[in-house]
Amino acid sequence: MGNTVYFTGEIYAEMMEKGKTSNWSYVDQFTYDFPSDQEYTPIEYIWLGGTGEDIRAKTRVYPRNITSLAELDEWNYDGSSTYQATTENSEIKLKPVRLVRDPFRRGKGLLALCETYNGNGTPALANFRTICNQIMTEAAAEKPWFGIEQEYAIFVTKGTNYKYPLGWPEGGFPSEQGPYYCSVGASYAYGRELVELHQRACFYAGLKYAGLNAEVLPSQWEFQIGPCEGIEMGDHLWLARYLLQRAGEVFGLDVSFDPKPFKGWNGSGAHTNFSTLAMRNENGIEAIHKGIESLQGAHKEHIQVYGVGNERRLVGACETSSIERFSYGVGNRAASIRIPFDCAAKKCGYMEDRRPASNCDPYLVTGMITDSVCLGGKHRQDILQAWNDFQKKSIAHH
Repeated sequence: MGNTVYFTGEIYAEMMEKGKTSNWSYVDQFTYDFPSDQEYTPIEYIWLGGTGEDIRAKTRVYPRNITSLAELDEWNYDGSSTYQATTENSEIKLKPVRLVRDPFRRGKGLLALCETYNGNGTPALANFRTICNQIMTEAAAEKPWFGIEQEYAIFVTKGTNYKYPLGWPEGGFPSEQGPYYCSVGASYAYGRELVELHQRACFYAGLKYAGLNAEVLPSQWEFQIGPCEGIEMGDHLWLARYLLQRAGEVFGLDVSFDPKPFKGWNGSGAHTNFSTLAMRNENGIEAIHKGIESLQGAHKEHIQVYGVGNERRLVGACETSSIERFSYGVGNRAASIRIPFDCAAKKCGYMEDRRPASNCDPYLVTGMITDSVCLGGKHRQDILQAWNDFQKKSIAHH
Protein backbone atom coordinates (compact mmCIF):
# COMPACT_ATOMS: atom_id res chain seq x y z
CA MET A 1 0.00 0.00 0.00
CA GLY A 2 1.41 3.41 -0.98
CA ASN A 3 1.81 6.44 1.21
CA THR A 4 -1.15 8.28 -0.34
CA VAL A 5 -4.50 6.49 -0.27
CA TYR A 6 -8.07 7.75 -0.52
CA PHE A 7 -10.24 5.49 1.58
CA THR A 8 -13.77 4.37 0.86
CA GLY A 9 -16.01 2.29 3.09
CA GLU A 10 -15.40 -0.72 0.82
CA ILE A 11 -11.62 -0.31 0.98
CA TYR A 12 -11.73 0.09 4.75
CA ALA A 13 -13.91 -2.99 5.18
CA GLU A 14 -11.58 -5.00 2.94
CA MET A 15 -8.56 -3.93 5.02
CA MET A 16 -10.31 -4.94 8.23
CA GLU A 17 -11.22 -8.35 6.84
CA LYS A 18 -7.67 -9.04 5.65
CA GLY A 19 -6.16 -7.86 8.91
CA LYS A 20 -4.01 -5.20 7.28
CA THR A 21 -2.91 -2.11 9.17
CA SER A 22 -2.86 1.44 7.89
CA ASN A 23 -0.67 4.45 8.55
CA TRP A 24 -1.77 8.02 9.14
CA SER A 25 -0.41 9.53 5.91
CA TYR A 26 -3.87 9.53 4.29
CA VAL A 27 -5.06 12.12 6.81
CA ASP A 28 -2.80 14.66 5.09
CA GLN A 29 -5.07 14.42 2.06
CA PHE A 30 -7.85 16.03 4.09
CA THR A 31 -5.97 18.27 6.54
CA TYR A 32 -3.52 20.97 5.64
CA ASP A 33 -1.81 24.04 7.07
CA PHE A 34 -2.63 27.54 5.85
CA PRO A 35 0.33 29.88 5.26
CA SER A 36 0.63 32.24 8.22
CA ASP A 37 1.94 35.11 6.07
CA GLN A 38 -1.24 35.45 4.00
CA GLU A 39 -4.05 37.67 5.24
CA TYR A 40 -7.11 35.56 4.67
CA THR A 41 -9.14 33.27 6.95
CA PRO A 42 -11.41 30.37 5.89
CA ILE A 43 -14.45 30.14 8.20
CA GLU A 44 -16.71 27.09 8.14
CA TYR A 45 -20.22 28.22 9.12
CA ILE A 46 -22.05 25.28 10.77
CA TRP A 47 -25.76 25.00 11.55
CA LEU A 48 -28.67 22.54 11.90
CA GLY A 49 -31.07 21.83 9.06
CA GLY A 50 -34.79 21.26 9.29
CA THR A 51 -34.78 17.61 10.38
CA GLY A 52 -33.11 18.61 13.65
CA GLU A 53 -30.37 16.06 13.02
CA ASP A 54 -28.84 17.14 9.70
CA ILE A 55 -25.71 19.21 10.23
CA ARG A 56 -25.06 21.68 7.42
CA ALA A 57 -21.98 23.75 6.63
CA LYS A 58 -20.45 26.07 4.06
CA THR A 59 -17.22 28.04 3.83
CA ARG A 60 -16.64 31.77 3.68
CA VAL A 61 -13.12 33.10 3.11
CA TYR A 62 -12.46 36.46 4.76
CA PRO A 63 -9.75 38.59 3.05
CA ARG A 64 -8.28 39.41 6.45
CA ASN A 65 -7.15 37.72 9.65
CA ILE A 66 -10.00 36.68 11.98
CA THR A 67 -9.22 36.03 15.62
CA SER A 68 -12.54 36.46 17.48
CA LEU A 69 -16.26 35.79 17.20
CA ALA A 70 -17.04 39.52 17.19
CA GLU A 71 -15.21 39.91 13.88
CA LEU A 72 -17.54 37.55 12.01
CA ASP A 73 -20.38 38.76 9.84
CA GLU A 74 -23.84 37.27 9.89
CA TRP A 75 -24.54 35.29 6.73
CA ASN A 76 -27.48 33.48 5.11
CA TYR A 77 -28.41 30.35 3.17
CA ASP A 78 -31.23 28.82 1.15
CA GLY A 79 -33.64 27.39 3.71
CA SER A 80 -35.77 25.77 1.01
CA SER A 81 -32.90 23.33 0.43
CA THR A 82 -32.58 22.41 4.12
CA TYR A 83 -36.27 21.68 4.85
CA GLN A 84 -36.68 24.98 6.70
CA ALA A 85 -38.43 27.33 4.28
CA THR A 86 -40.34 27.68 1.01
CA THR A 87 -38.64 28.86 -2.15
CA GLU A 88 -40.64 32.10 -2.09
CA ASN A 89 -39.32 32.98 1.37
CA SER A 90 -36.15 30.94 1.56
CA GLU A 91 -33.49 33.14 3.15
CA ILE A 92 -32.40 32.00 6.61
CA LYS A 93 -29.94 34.10 8.60
CA LEU A 94 -26.82 32.62 10.19
CA LYS A 95 -25.70 34.17 13.47
CA PRO A 96 -22.29 32.89 14.67
CA VAL A 97 -22.35 32.03 18.38
CA ARG A 98 -19.15 30.02 19.01
CA LEU A 99 -15.76 29.98 17.30
CA VAL A 100 -13.17 27.17 17.49
CA ARG A 101 -10.12 26.03 15.53
CA ASP A 102 -10.64 23.97 12.36
CA PRO A 103 -8.61 20.74 12.52
CA PHE A 104 -9.03 20.19 8.77
CA ARG A 105 -7.68 23.64 7.85
CA ARG A 106 -4.97 23.95 10.44
CA GLY A 107 -3.39 27.23 11.38
CA LYS A 108 -5.84 29.89 10.25
CA GLY A 109 -9.00 27.90 9.61
CA LEU A 110 -11.90 28.32 12.06
CA LEU A 111 -15.29 26.69 12.69
CA ALA A 112 -18.24 28.94 13.49
CA LEU A 113 -21.28 27.30 15.10
CA CYS A 114 -24.38 29.35 14.22
CA GLU A 115 -27.93 29.94 15.34
CA THR A 116 -30.51 30.22 12.57
CA TYR A 117 -33.26 32.84 12.21
CA ASN A 118 -36.12 33.47 9.82
CA GLY A 119 -36.45 36.74 7.96
CA ASN A 120 -38.85 38.07 10.61
CA GLY A 121 -36.30 37.47 13.37
CA THR A 122 -37.92 34.37 14.89
CA PRO A 123 -35.84 31.22 15.48
CA ALA A 124 -35.73 29.04 12.38
CA LEU A 125 -37.00 25.45 12.39
CA ALA A 126 -34.79 23.25 14.64
CA ASN A 127 -33.18 26.22 16.41
CA PHE A 128 -33.61 25.17 20.03
CA ARG A 129 -30.45 26.92 21.17
CA THR A 130 -32.31 30.21 21.65
CA ILE A 131 -34.68 28.93 24.33
CA CYS A 132 -31.93 26.83 25.94
CA ASN A 133 -29.71 29.90 26.22
CA GLN A 134 -32.51 31.81 27.90
CA ILE A 135 -32.90 29.04 30.49
CA MET A 136 -29.15 28.82 31.12
CA THR A 137 -28.93 32.58 31.58
CA GLU A 138 -31.72 32.57 34.16
CA ALA A 139 -30.19 29.59 36.01
CA ALA A 140 -26.59 30.81 35.82
CA ALA A 141 -26.31 31.27 39.61
CA GLU A 142 -26.93 27.52 40.05
CA LYS A 143 -23.86 26.78 37.87
CA PRO A 144 -25.35 23.79 36.03
CA TRP A 145 -22.64 21.40 34.80
CA PHE A 146 -23.12 18.68 32.20
CA GLY A 147 -21.22 15.79 30.70
CA ILE A 148 -22.78 13.84 27.85
CA GLU A 149 -21.80 10.31 26.79
CA GLN A 150 -22.48 10.25 23.05
CA GLU A 151 -22.96 6.78 21.57
CA TYR A 152 -23.04 6.07 17.83
CA ALA A 153 -22.54 3.27 15.32
CA ILE A 154 -20.24 3.22 12.29
CA PHE A 155 -21.69 2.05 8.98
CA VAL A 156 -20.23 1.13 5.61
CA THR A 157 -22.19 2.69 2.75
CA LYS A 158 -22.66 1.21 -0.71
CA GLY A 159 -24.34 3.58 -3.11
CA THR A 160 -26.94 5.88 -1.60
CA ASN A 161 -29.28 3.41 0.10
CA TYR A 162 -27.46 0.28 1.23
CA LYS A 163 -25.63 0.41 4.56
CA TYR A 164 -24.38 -2.15 7.04
CA PRO A 165 -22.33 -1.86 10.25
CA LEU A 166 -18.57 -1.80 9.89
CA GLY A 167 -17.04 -5.22 10.64
CA TRP A 168 -20.33 -7.09 10.28
CA PRO A 169 -20.72 -9.80 7.65
CA GLU A 170 -22.60 -8.24 4.75
CA GLY A 171 -26.26 -9.19 5.06
CA GLY A 172 -25.68 -11.06 8.32
CA PHE A 173 -24.88 -10.71 12.00
CA PRO A 174 -21.67 -11.06 14.03
CA SER A 175 -21.29 -13.22 17.12
CA GLU A 176 -23.50 -12.14 20.01
CA GLN A 177 -22.66 -9.07 22.05
CA GLY A 178 -20.33 -9.51 24.99
CA PRO A 179 -16.73 -9.25 23.76
CA TYR A 180 -17.07 -5.81 22.13
CA TYR A 181 -17.52 -3.43 25.08
CA CYS A 182 -14.21 -1.64 25.81
CA SER A 183 -12.60 -4.18 23.50
CA VAL A 184 -9.08 -4.21 22.09
CA GLY A 185 -8.02 -6.01 18.93
CA ALA A 186 -9.05 -6.13 15.28
CA SER A 187 -11.49 -9.02 15.87
CA TYR A 188 -13.70 -6.90 18.12
CA ALA A 189 -12.90 -3.17 17.85
CA TYR A 190 -14.06 -1.95 14.44
CA GLY A 191 -13.26 1.56 13.25
CA ARG A 192 -10.65 2.72 15.72
CA GLU A 193 -8.90 4.82 13.05
CA LEU A 194 -12.02 6.97 12.69
CA VAL A 195 -12.45 7.16 16.47
CA GLU A 196 -8.85 8.28 17.02
CA LEU A 197 -8.97 10.84 14.19
CA HIS A 198 -12.12 12.28 15.74
CA GLN A 199 -10.43 12.53 19.12
CA ARG A 200 -7.48 14.39 17.61
CA ALA A 201 -9.84 16.72 15.76
CA CYS A 202 -11.74 17.55 18.96
CA PHE A 203 -8.50 18.23 20.83
CA TYR A 204 -7.26 20.54 18.09
CA ALA A 205 -10.57 22.42 18.01
CA GLY A 206 -10.37 22.96 21.77
CA LEU A 207 -13.54 21.07 22.64
CA LYS A 208 -13.97 19.62 26.12
CA TYR A 209 -13.41 16.07 24.97
CA ALA A 210 -13.23 13.76 28.00
CA GLY A 211 -12.76 10.22 26.69
CA LEU A 212 -13.88 7.36 24.47
CA ASN A 213 -14.58 3.62 24.50
CA ALA A 214 -15.90 0.84 22.31
CA GLU A 215 -19.49 -0.05 23.17
CA VAL A 216 -21.61 -3.19 23.49
CA LEU A 217 -22.86 -3.37 19.89
CA PRO A 218 -20.05 -4.24 17.45
CA SER A 219 -19.04 -1.10 15.49
CA GLN A 220 -20.64 1.04 18.22
CA TRP A 221 -18.52 3.61 20.08
CA GLU A 222 -18.91 6.34 22.63
CA PHE A 223 -17.16 9.63 23.26
CA GLN A 224 -17.70 11.94 26.18
CA ILE A 225 -17.90 15.75 26.21
CA GLY A 226 -17.69 17.70 29.46
CA PRO A 227 -17.82 18.92 32.04
CA CYS A 228 -19.41 21.95 30.41
CA GLU A 229 -21.37 24.73 32.05
CA GLY A 230 -24.69 25.95 30.69
CA ILE A 231 -25.04 26.52 26.95
CA GLU A 232 -21.48 25.34 26.39
CA MET A 233 -22.66 21.73 26.61
CA GLY A 234 -24.91 21.87 23.56
CA ASP A 235 -22.38 23.90 21.57
CA HIS A 236 -19.50 21.52 22.20
CA LEU A 237 -21.54 18.39 21.51
CA TRP A 238 -22.91 19.65 18.19
CA LEU A 239 -19.40 20.66 17.12
CA ALA A 240 -18.09 17.24 18.16
CA ARG A 241 -20.84 15.56 16.13
CA TYR A 242 -19.87 17.71 13.14
CA LEU A 243 -16.22 16.71 13.47
CA LEU A 244 -17.16 13.02 13.77
CA GLN A 245 -19.11 13.11 10.53
CA ARG A 246 -16.36 15.09 8.78
CA ALA A 247 -13.80 12.56 9.97
CA GLY A 248 -16.04 9.81 8.61
CA GLU A 249 -15.73 11.36 5.16
CA VAL A 250 -11.98 10.65 5.25
CA PHE A 251 -12.73 6.91 5.35
CA GLY A 252 -15.97 6.88 3.38
CA LEU A 253 -17.79 5.75 6.53
CA ASP A 254 -21.15 6.90 7.83
CA VAL A 255 -22.05 7.60 11.44
CA SER A 256 -25.49 6.61 12.74
CA PHE A 257 -27.11 8.21 15.78
CA ASP A 258 -30.17 5.96 15.53
CA PRO A 259 -31.17 5.05 19.11
CA LYS A 260 -31.86 1.40 18.21
CA PRO A 261 -30.05 0.24 15.06
CA PHE A 262 -31.02 -3.42 15.61
CA LYS A 263 -33.76 -5.02 17.69
CA GLY A 264 -32.41 -7.29 20.41
CA TRP A 265 -29.03 -5.55 20.55
CA ASN A 266 -27.99 -2.64 22.73
CA GLY A 267 -29.13 0.73 21.44
CA SER A 268 -27.35 4.08 21.44
CA GLY A 269 -27.94 6.76 24.06
CA ALA A 270 -26.68 10.15 25.14
CA HIS A 271 -26.47 9.63 28.91
CA THR A 272 -26.46 13.07 30.47
CA ASN A 273 -24.56 13.70 33.69
CA PHE A 274 -25.82 16.74 35.57
CA SER A 275 -25.06 18.68 38.72
CA THR A 276 -25.56 22.08 40.26
CA LEU A 277 -23.24 23.87 42.66
CA ALA A 278 -25.44 22.75 45.56
CA MET A 279 -25.12 19.11 44.45
CA ARG A 280 -21.35 19.34 44.23
CA ASN A 281 -20.99 20.94 47.66
CA GLU A 282 -20.85 19.11 51.00
CA ASN A 283 -24.06 17.14 51.72
CA GLY A 284 -25.13 17.79 48.14
CA ILE A 285 -26.91 14.43 48.11
CA GLU A 286 -29.97 16.25 49.47
CA ALA A 287 -29.98 18.55 46.43
CA ILE A 288 -29.50 15.53 44.18
CA HIS A 289 -32.57 13.79 45.61
CA LYS A 290 -34.56 17.00 45.36
CA GLY A 291 -33.52 17.31 41.71
CA ILE A 292 -34.57 13.72 41.06
CA GLU A 293 -38.01 14.49 42.47
CA SER A 294 -38.31 17.39 40.04
CA LEU A 295 -37.40 15.15 37.13
CA GLN A 296 -39.82 12.45 38.25
CA GLY A 297 -42.69 14.92 38.25
CA ALA A 298 -42.06 15.77 34.59
CA HIS A 299 -41.04 12.35 33.27
CA LYS A 300 -43.45 12.26 30.33
CA GLU A 301 -42.60 15.81 29.30
CA HIS A 302 -38.87 15.06 29.32
CA ILE A 303 -39.35 11.90 27.28
CA GLN A 304 -41.12 13.93 24.59
CA VAL A 305 -37.95 15.89 23.81
CA TYR A 306 -35.31 13.24 24.54
CA GLY A 307 -34.99 11.95 20.97
CA VAL A 308 -36.99 10.56 18.06
CA GLY A 309 -37.45 6.77 18.13
CA ASN A 310 -36.46 6.52 21.79
CA GLU A 311 -39.42 4.23 22.45
CA ARG A 312 -37.54 1.52 20.52
CA ARG A 313 -34.60 1.87 22.91
CA LEU A 314 -36.16 2.42 26.36
CA VAL A 315 -37.77 -1.01 26.71
CA GLY A 316 -36.53 -2.02 30.16
CA ALA A 317 -33.81 -4.28 28.73
CA CYS A 318 -30.33 -3.90 27.22
CA GLU A 319 -29.25 -1.55 30.04
CA THR A 320 -32.26 0.76 29.74
CA SER A 321 -35.23 1.69 31.88
CA SER A 322 -38.84 1.49 30.73
CA ILE A 323 -40.05 4.56 28.88
CA GLU A 324 -43.36 4.23 30.73
CA ARG A 325 -42.02 4.36 34.28
CA PHE A 326 -39.61 6.69 36.07
CA SER A 327 -37.04 5.07 38.36
CA TYR A 328 -33.77 5.85 40.07
CA GLY A 329 -31.13 4.03 42.04
CA VAL A 330 -27.54 3.94 43.19
CA GLY A 331 -25.29 2.34 40.58
CA ASN A 332 -28.34 1.13 38.68
CA ARG A 333 -27.95 1.20 34.89
CA ALA A 334 -31.47 -0.10 34.41
CA ALA A 335 -32.93 3.04 36.03
CA SER A 336 -34.00 6.35 34.52
CA ILE A 337 -31.60 8.19 36.84
CA ARG A 338 -28.42 6.66 38.22
CA ILE A 339 -26.59 7.99 41.28
CA PRO A 340 -22.96 6.81 41.05
CA PHE A 341 -21.68 4.75 43.99
CA ASP A 342 -18.93 7.29 44.73
CA CYS A 343 -21.43 10.14 44.91
CA ALA A 344 -23.67 8.19 47.27
CA ALA A 345 -20.67 7.41 49.49
CA LYS A 346 -19.37 11.00 49.49
CA LYS A 347 -22.93 12.39 49.77
CA CYS A 348 -22.31 14.87 46.98
CA GLY A 349 -21.55 14.96 43.27
CA TYR A 350 -23.91 14.45 40.34
CA MET A 351 -26.66 12.33 38.81
CA GLU A 352 -26.87 10.61 35.44
CA ASP A 353 -30.01 10.87 33.31
CA ARG A 354 -29.87 7.71 31.20
CA ARG A 355 -33.03 8.42 29.21
CA PRO A 356 -31.84 10.70 26.34
CA ALA A 357 -31.39 8.98 22.97
CA SER A 358 -28.24 9.25 20.89
CA ASN A 359 -30.01 11.47 18.35
CA CYS A 360 -31.34 13.93 20.94
CA ASP A 361 -30.80 17.66 20.64
CA PRO A 362 -28.53 18.53 23.60
CA TYR A 363 -30.09 22.00 23.79
CA LEU A 364 -33.49 20.42 24.47
CA VAL A 365 -32.11 17.89 26.98
CA THR A 366 -29.93 20.28 28.98
CA GLY A 367 -32.54 23.03 28.78
CA MET A 368 -35.30 20.74 30.03
CA ILE A 369 -33.20 19.36 32.90
CA THR A 370 -32.05 22.81 34.03
CA ASP A 371 -35.56 24.22 33.78
CA SER A 372 -37.07 21.37 35.83
CA VAL A 373 -34.38 21.27 38.52
CA CYS A 374 -33.37 24.93 38.80
CA LEU A 375 -36.37 26.97 37.60
CA GLY A 376 -39.32 24.85 38.73
CA GLY A 377 -40.45 24.11 35.19
CA LYS A 378 -40.93 27.79 34.33
CA HIS A 379 -40.21 27.27 30.63
CA ARG A 380 -41.47 23.70 30.28
CA GLN A 381 -44.51 24.56 28.22
CA ASP A 382 -42.45 26.87 26.01
CA ILE A 383 -40.04 24.02 25.27
CA LEU A 384 -42.87 21.58 24.56
CA GLN A 385 -44.62 24.10 22.33
CA ALA A 386 -41.42 24.69 20.37
CA TRP A 387 -40.96 20.93 20.01
CA ASN A 388 -44.57 20.33 18.94
CA ASP A 389 -44.32 23.12 16.35
CA PHE A 390 -41.14 21.54 15.07
CA GLN A 391 -42.79 18.11 14.79
CA LYS A 392 -45.64 19.53 12.72
CA LYS A 393 -43.31 21.22 10.24
CA SER A 394 -40.27 18.95 10.05
CA ILE A 395 -39.99 16.33 7.31
CA ALA A 396 -38.32 14.06 9.86
CA HIS A 397 -41.78 13.34 11.31
CA HIS A 398 -43.85 13.08 8.12
